[in-house]
This record gives sequence, C-alpha cells and structure tokens, in this order.
Amino acid sequence: MSVQEINKHAVLPPIISGSDKEFLEKMQRYIITETERVCCNEEGPADEYYIIYRNVFDKVIEYVTAYKSILTSIKKEYDTFIETIKKGQRTAFYLHGKLKVLAGEPTALVYHRKRIAQLQAKMGLIENNSSKIQLQINEMKQVRAKYDTKEEQYCTFCKDPLKPIPGMTLQESVSLDALTKYLKHLEGKYTEIEELMSKKYVPIQRKADLDEEMTVVLERRDSTENLNNELQFRFNELISLGEYEKAVYFAVNGPRRILQNIGTVNKFKAIGKIRGKPSPLLLFFEAVFSISHAFRHPVDAGLTLEGIKCGLSEKRLDLVINWVTQERLTFSEEAGDVIFDYGEQNTYNKAKCLALAQIIYSECGLHKKALLCLCKQGQIHGAMEYIQQFKDFTSDDLMQLIKLCPNTELIQCLTKEWNGKPPYLSFGLAVLHLFSVDMKKVGIKLLQGISKGGKDAVEHLMITDPFCSLEKWQEVANICLQNGFDQLSNDIMSVLRSQAGVTEISEEDDTVNLMQHVFW
Repeated sequence: MSVQEINKHAVLPPIISGSDKEFLEKMQRYIITETERVCCNEEGPADEYYIIYRNVFDKVIEYVTAYKSILTSIKKEYDTFIETIKKGQRTAFYLHGKLKVLAGEPTALVYHRKRIAQLQAKMGLIENNSSKIQLQINEMKQVRAKYDTKEEQYCTFCKDPLKPIPGMTLQESVSLDALTKYLKHLEGKYTEIEELMSKKYVPIQRKADLDEEMTVVLERRDSTENLNNELQFRFNELISLGEYEKAVYFAVNGPRRILQNIGTVNKFKAIGKIRGKPSPLLLFFEAVFSISHAFRHPVDAGLTLEGIKCGLSEKRLDLVINWVTQERLTFSEEAGDVIFDYGEQNTYNKAKCLALAQIIYSECGLHKKALLCLCKQGQIHGAMEYIQQFKDFTSDDLMQLIKLCPNTELIQCLTKEWNGKPPYLSFGLAVLHLFSVDMKKVGIKLLQGISKGGKDAVEHLMITDPFCSLEKWQEVANICLQNGFDQLSNDIMSVLRSQAGVTEISEEDDTVNLMQHVFW
C-alpha cells in the first residue's frame, strides 16, 4: 500500500457539532427548494442560480462569526468579478449590433448608387417624353386657335334669327312642342358635356394639393419605418435577454400596433414552451384579443387564425370560446375549419366546437358549412329554418348534406312538407342516392319508416313527390324487393298501376317507347 493511500485512510472526518449540522441541512434544503421553485438546474439560468447561492453565502457569513470579515471580503470580490462579466456581456451585445450595422453600410451604399443610376436614367426618359408632349401641346394649341376662330364665325352666323334652326324643319321651328323637346335635348347635351369636362380636366391647383398630400404621405411612411425599426430592435433585445413577458407587453402595447403581425408570432413560436411558465405565444394572443375592443379595426384574419390554432394546441378551448363570442376578430373559412376539425378529433368538446364553427361560417356567409354544423349538432328544426331563411340551397347541396350527415330525421324533414311548403327533396331520389353512395343502412331505415305507414302513406308520398318520375319509383320498388321489403315493393307497384294511363315497362322490351304510357 502506498503512502498516499495510507494517508488517505488515516485522515479522520471533521467532527461537526449538532447546531452546525442542523444549519448545513437547512441551507441544503433551501438550495433544493429554491432551485425547484424557479425551475433551474446547474445548467439552467445563470442569474437565478447565482442569486440562490449568494443568499446562502450571506447566511453562512452571518452564522460563522469568526471568519465573517474574510468571507465578506471574498464575497465582495466575487460580486465585483461577476458584475464585471455581466457588464462585458452587455458591452459585447451592443458592439455586436453596432458591428452588424457597420457591416451593412457598404451594401447599402452600393444599392443607393445603383438606385441613383436608375433614377438618372428614368429622369432622362421623362425629359424626352416631356419634350415630345410639349411639342404635341403646341401643335394642339395651334389647331385649337384655328378651330376657335371658325367656331366664333359660325356662332356669329347662327345668331341670326332669320336663319332656320339647324336640324329642324320650318314646320318644327314654329311648333311649341317641338321647340320644347329640342330645348330639353340641348340641355341634356349641355349637362353631359359639363360632366365630361369635369372628368377629363382637373384644375391646376389640384395638382399642387396632390403633390402636398404625397409629400405628407412619404414623410409619414419614413417616420413609420423608423419607428418600426426602433421597436423591432427593442423587441428583439427583450427576446434575447429572455424577458418574454416584457416582450409580450411591449409588442401588444406598441404604437400603431406595429408589432402585432405574423413576424412577431413566428418569433414567439420559435421560443416554444418553457417548463413551469405559460407559453409566451398564448400570452401574446390573450393580450391582443383582450384589447381588440379598444381599436377601431378588429384583429385581422391572419392573426385570428393563428390565435385560434394556438389556443387549441394549448387545449384552452375556454379561451377560444371567449375570443370567438366576445372579441372583435376577423373570421375566415380556415378558422372555422380548424375548430371543426378539432371537434371531430375531440368528441368530448365536439358540440362546443360545432357551435363555434357555425358562428364563424355564418359570419363568413358559408351557409352550406353552417347548415352542416347545425345538422351534426342534432338541431334539425333549426337546420330547416336555416334552409327556409336563405333559400339558396339547391337539391345537389341537400343531397351532399345528407351524405355528410346521414340523419334519418333530417332526411324525413327534407322529403316532407315544411310550414305549408313543398318538400325540398324527393323521397324516392333520396333513397336511390343513398343506395348509390354505399349508404345502404340509412336507406333501409327510411324504407322501414315508410313501410310502417301502410299503402296509404306510400300513396300520399308518391303523389306529393313532384321530382321522382315513374321509372325512378319502379327502381325504388326493385330496391325494396332486393332488401326484403316485399310488401312495400308491392304497394309501390300497386300505386303505379292504379295511376290512370300507366302501364308497367318491361326490362326485356328494348323497343318500347318510354312515353307510350302517356298515350295509352
């Protein structure tokens, strides 16, 4: 065994008193509790980690009175060193930004020189065009001067009361009715010429006003760009320092809502989730939507869509409900589709999502999708009133509706009279459509329901159905026969035979005239 190993085993551990042991355990518990509370570890945020151990160091200094002076000096040196490091980091961050600005100056100079060359070339073209236009103006002035001279001579000649009025016969020139009609014609032509002149020609002072307005607009644009750049720099600085809540407050309360855009949303998306703290992106949308009432214009469609997506991804349907029903937002079809799809995937909240999607679809004028939401909620009577209110649903739209929402009650309401009005769909065509799109079960339920009413119900249904032809009813009878509804098939065929002038069409007779039964 070596000397070092002997010495290693020979050293006795220090004897710790009971009070010292209790103090050390208390400090250890304090360190563990505080690090867990601020959600940091040894590789976590340096500032929070440093503050915790600085407090422990202070408590140790107070407890160990014999070494208080030397420990205080050591702590002071450490604090000075750490403050120097922080100051160096801030200086390096500032110099890094300044270096980026200086690095971009040569590129900006090249672009400015290129722009100068382009503008000089454009000025040359404008000057050439201006000289050509000036020549044309001089020529037109000469022609106009000649025309004015001739017009003056003509007008002087026309003022002679002894001469007849141009375009009127002698008999019309002495008729009061003809003269009144001709006067109205001249007044109308005069009004037309005045309107044309007001549109074609603008006073020269208007050009000066437009130039002044353009100058004001350009100045406003420059000031807005400068403000935007300044706000963006402050916002990026807060993000880089990890001050996310301050960054949210700064972005939401910035002037002219400059930072309320998709670029800001993408920056918060890049941060992601922080353990133990709310999502910065969700905080941003909560603040934006909560103050939307204070602005004249609502939140635009892009931010509205992103906010709804964020709320649903964080499983905060309660926030989305409040935003949709209370705040001033700009809805879109995409926003309704996102909520609709979320409800399809989450059956527990499906009813709430369908109601929200219906609100959005109605606001956007997407009546087909709003009607589908009503039907999926089981509000059949509300759906029928919606159809009756808008009156722009075609039979194809309703056929697509029963395909997406194969509700038996809905199909029965659509194929019967509603509030004294004829049915919107044919029962026979609806049954044939369901069997053609592999929705046999729904079709069988409909056949079961109509078969319970007997022959009288079948006859009433066939007579009041103005859309289904006799040939289509024969197809329905064949479907009934194939699916075990023999009595219903017999009832349909009996009604068809009882109709005056109707004969059954044989499938084997290919030469039969389809209109033969009309003249039989």
